[in-house]
Amino acid sequence: MQARMTNPAYVLPGAMKGIGALTQAIGESGLSQEVMEFVALRASQINGCSACVHGHVHNLRKAGTSEERIAAVVAWREAPFFSDAERAALQLAESATRLADRSQDAVPDALWDEVADHFDEKELSALILTIALTNMFNRINATVREPAGQTW
Repeated sequence: MQARMTNPAYVLPGAMKGIGALTQAIGESGLSQEVMEFVALRASQINGCSACVHGHVHNLRKAGTSEERIAAVVAWREAPFFSDAERAALQLAESATRLADRSQDAVPDALWDEVADHFDEKELSALILTIALTNMFNRINATVREPAGQTW
């Protein structure tokens, strides 16, 4: 499979500057890299973005995350391998990603309270921005048919 075009983020010179500034700010938040990768992987699984799933699995392996935890992200509710904070982050990723599936608030107050119990304001900001940025890339990659196999 071949992409329809070069990723638009690379075509428009200013786009990568903005994305780079955003990822730098997220990285300086204090949120753990593993949590960032878990939520990005989960959003990418939901959206069916093979390029992003591949990349986040690669990043988790490179960071030393166990294969057991990586494989269980897709079924995190039934897996005993995640902390309460990670579970809250994964639920937030699902809720923020599945906006069209909702019949209630996108992020219910109970979920918000749970996430806020585990993350400070900077970490929570990074978590929200990571989920949003991942969803943006998932949509770009789906549109241009970016194939799996590349890492960033």
